Amino acid sequence: MSTAALKLIRPKQWLKNTFVFIPMFFGGSLLDGEDVYASIITFLAFSFIASSVYCFNDIYDVEADRKHPVKCKRPLASGEITMKKAYLLMGLMAVLSFVMILLLPVGRWKVGLIILGYYILNLGYCAWLKQHAILDVCIIAFGFVLRALAGGFATEIVLSKWLVMMTFLLTLFLSFAKRRDDVLRMQQTGEAPRKNTIRYNLTFINQAITITASVTLVCYIMYTISPEVVARVGTDYLYLTSIYVLLGLLRYIQITVVDEQSGDPTKMMLKDRFTQLIVLLWGLTFLVLIYIL
Repeated sequence: MSTAALKLIRPKQWLKNTFVFIPMFFGGSLLDGEDVYASIITFLAFSFIASSVYCFNDIYDVEADRKHPVKCKRPLASGEITMKKAYLLMGLMAVLSFVMILLLPVGRWKVGLIILGYYILNLGYCAWLKQHAILDVCIIAFGFVLRALAGGFATEIVLSKWLVMMTFLLTLFLSFAKRRDDVLRMQQTGEAPRKNTIRYNLTFINQAITITASVTLVCYIMYTISPEVVARVGTDYLYLTSIYVLLGLLRYIQITVVDEQSGDPTKMMLKDRFTQLIVLLWGLTFLVLIYIL
């Protein structure tokens, strides 16, 4: 596959699809071979369908991207790849996604319907829904909930209601932080990077970030102390991992408000060593409490 094609399908963004591993990780089945296999297949299915959406997004926005100072470098807008090849890649990625679903041992129909719903919702998002403030970030956050639910259906692990709410709120928090970057760019250039950016300002974004971060932390704490979770994992010390969640949220707020570099959460996760350390310590602590103690 050419470099231009890889840029179009954005494999670096596949990191977002690790949310399908949430049920397996929190459900204590990391050592279950069948669950690991099902989660990996679901991850690939979501990655391919997401790449198909990225292709459609660049196809639909090609004219606007050519006028954008940064997006003009995208392969379709810059002319690195033709429109015909972009459509072919879009279709290929969608076909590969549903081929992956057929490889699932259980829950094929449920996972398939979730991915189909995700695909339709995001095509609508690219074409129209992203123009509406608040609705745009809610759709993005709901997409991550769908990823977690798909991982649960693929492994037959029932997700805690607190975990579902936390997934939605955490990704809503990240989405608002990303919109803050758009508002800053609009203030600097006088032009809105997105049509709905004019419906946001720093006061609103800062308050939204604070609210969603606070409620996310509360949901996580409620998850760690909920009776059904304590009974399933066999320990009542999960609440200790809340420290890492608090530190992670504060670090991201620092990057957003102080450093003003919240434009790409995926890139930040791949580069910020402090955040990586927090995630590593959180994961190791969680593993020790569930699988060793």
